[in-house]
Amino acid sequence: MEARDHELKKELDATLQARGELGAEYESALIDSFLEKVEQRLDTTLDRRVRRHLAEQRVTVARGSRTPQPLGSFGERFGFGVISLVLAIPLSAIGVANAGLKGLVVAWLGIVGVNALQAARGGWRLRRRDRSGADDWED
Repeated sequence: MEARDHELKKELDATLQARGELGAEYESALIDSFLEKVEQRLDTTLDRRVRRHLAEQRVTVARGSRTPQPLGSFGERFGFGVISLVLAIPLSAIGVANAGLKGLVVAWLGIVGVNALQAARGGWRLRRRDRSGADDWED
């Protein structure tokens, strides 16, 4: 990959040198030419990644097993829980100040509801993916 970066850097240097020699009137054509080379490189990289992904899917299907994708790391779930508890403090204070005990109950029902939905979200996605049988590229 570094060799290709070196080639692209050489192309950029050549484009800048040509601009210096030819002048500003050719700047647009030189930039278009350089961007076309960058686009070709991106297309090549993207094609290679798509082919690799499709090959991995074929191997997985041929083996007859589909490994479930991780739906959320422990850090993501833990962070969501911590943030909801931190936000619970001002929400509880606002609820008590405006509506007393009823406001406190409503605030905590909202907090518990949001956390319950977050916890249930992972299982729902896993069940949906298993039923659909669709690959990752069709989502």
